[in-house]
Amino acid sequence: MLKDPSRKYTPFPPVDLPDRKWPGCTITSPPVWMSTDLRDGNQALFEPMNAERKFRMFRTLCDIGFKEIEVAFPSASQTEFDFVRQLIQGGHVPQDVTIEVLTQAREHLIRRTMESLKGARRAIVHVYNATSRPFREIVFGMSPREVIEMALSAVRLIRQLADEQPDTEWVLEYSPETFSATELDFSLDICNAVTAEWGATPSNKMILNLPTTVEVATPNVYADQVEWMHRHLARRDSVILSLHPHNDRGTAVASAELGLMAGADRVEGCLFGNGERTGNVDLVTLALNLYTQGIAPGLDFSDINAVARTAEYCNQLPIHPRHPYTGDLVFTAFAGSHQDAIRKGLSAQRPDAPWNVPYLPIDPSDLSRSYDSVIRVNSQSGKGGVAYLLETEYGMVLPRRLQIEFASEVKRHTDRHGGEMSAADIWQLFSQIYLAATEPLDYVAHHLSEHGGTMDIRLTVRMNGTKRMLTGQGNGPIDAAVHALRTISPDLQLRSFEERSIGNSADISGVRASAFVEVASPGASTGCYGVGIDTNIVTASIKALLSGMNQLELHAAVRQKGAVRATLA
Repeated sequence: MLKDPSRKYTPFPPVDLPDRKWPGCTITSPPVWMSTDLRDGNQALFEPMNAERKFRMFRTLCDIGFKEIEVAFPSASQTEFDFVRQLIQGGHVPQDVTIEVLTQAREHLIRRTMESLKGARRAIVHVYNATSRPFREIVFGMSPREVIEMALSAVRLIRQLADEQPDTEWVLEYSPETFSATELDFSLDICNAVTAEWGATPSNKMILNLPTTVEVATPNVYADQVEWMHRHLARRDSVILSLHPHNDRGTAVASAELGLMAGADRVEGCLFGNGERTGNVDLVTLALNLYTQGIAPGLDFSDINAVARTAEYCNQLPIHPRHPYTGDLVFTAFAGSHQDAIRKGLSAQRPDAPWNVPYLPIDPSDLSRSYDSVIRVNSQSGKGGVAYLLETEYGMVLPRRLQIEFASEVKRHTDRHGGEMSAADIWQLFSQIYLAATEPLDYVAHHLSEHGGTMDIRLTVRMNGTKRMLTGQGNGPIDAAVHALRTISPDLQLRSFEERSIGNSADISGVRASAFVEVASPGASTGCYGVGIDTNIVTASIKALLSGMNQLELHAAVRQKGAVRATLA
């Protein structure tokens, strides 16, 4: 790269529009949507769609709700021409859908294009020619007047050929290609000349399409260009003002949104931003951006996964896992703080309340995305994600301090083994640590009896493989069990005790009670948690006590090993 790029590249000049209105505007309704997946998107593929893929994409676009679809560049190839004919002759175009075709402003291409549309109920003929100075002077070698005449000659021929097919309702669309890099005065001259030549009226509107054929400036400059045209067009009431943003600077969505604020009525683009170079504007993102602002976009992405799979099949291109709204990971949080915020937000969200969940701008269920993948766990994750998965998948609601304790175990596991942990992996680790550990203590049975307000317990345990019966008294079954266990561990302290019911879970069906205890030894800075589950809450609580004592023993052994290593060192 150059140390001083200003010698080679110059900034695009701003538009002189001191009284611009668009910054104070908001979008309150959706634009007219036009999909160019079958044309602009198709010509950008390594391998263009065959007929079967094109038909599948066309049907999907109709199902989503597009009423205008650019189906082909009929003069480009026999395949393109034949596809248009098959749509028309086979009756595949719904009554409320208008097909659109593209042609350059050249006579033989226009004639071939119009021939492809014979018998169409309604059709948009989209004609274009480049207008910027480099094209006029370098590519065409024409004066501005000659470039305007190129456009007008094309319009006259389209009008003549349209008159020969009176059964079709014709709509003209004109694009001053490279509009974004064209002087505004010249863009206005050629657009006004075209609308006059076509005879556009308020009852017979034509489409003027203003493309960012190549993004050359920031989106606000494009908005200024659109507003300037919107305010200066001679027949604005006879024109549908359309946008066709490309994504060379990565700002196509912003350009489209600001262009709509600046007065445009219509947007052309592709599903998921497919198209030449860096792509066309992403209509899925644009539509769902409106949706998250409370505006019904008029396009149905309620099964976004089905739309995504169709696009991947037809385009033979994958959708990035971080693609807005659609990627496999966009409703996934690995970071611990994100997971905790999402978990709390989902718990607080009420069905009849406005959506207000941190880090989730849209409810995934509106797109038929489940919460199963909202939180996933790797070495970057924290207690929130771990707790969320245990709660949603296994009905286990952990106390906060246990969330912290177990999250550290998960982190150690992922640091050691790498990769991601599924909900099943987390449950297996949780069970292994808190539920399946039977050394040195394992529950066998217990018997309770009450005498004068005091609870007696006979607790049978297996201690290092040998059965022992422990007895104790207390003001309740848990207090009695603690006293019984102090016969083998006199310093046992019970710091906290919680019991909860378990939500629905096929993996622990029939088990409805869970108990959590925090136990400690004198002088310990932190306690250890024990967990017990059972159909009976008292049994679950006793199992939790034994689980906590096993954890204390394990942690003590680890500390002793560490002390020995330190001494040896």
